Amino acid sequence: MNRKLIRPNLSEYKEKASREAVKKKPHPPFETHAENYYFLKQMNKKTMVTVAFLDGEVTTGHVEWYDRNCIKLTRNNAPNLLIYKSSIKYLHKNDESLEDSRVQKKTPPRNPSPQKKK
Repeated sequence: MNRKLIRPNLSEYKEKASREAVKKKPHPPFETHAENYYFLKQMNKKTMVTVAFLDGEVTTGHVEWYDRNCIKLTRNNAPNLLIYKSSIKYLHKNDESLEDSRVQKKTPPRNPSPQKKK
């Protein structure tokens, strides 16, 4: 007795699998390296930055170097600081032009309390 081997046509399954693969979006990268770019830019320009700590203390200086866990802040006329990133609430550029524009834009309060004339 001769048995005939029947092979299924797999091209339909391959096409279906390729269509499903196209529909799925890839996951976004876990590491964007934005922090590295920011710190390198500030280090090269020696930009003055303001660091606010979780306890409310604020200090200024420029970032000399950084690693995964801490940054070294070099300050003028004060000791340098090694700061753990976990203790930083926020960090921003200390831009003098922004400070000047804030001073110029100061306006009186919108609703001053009316004073009674006697």
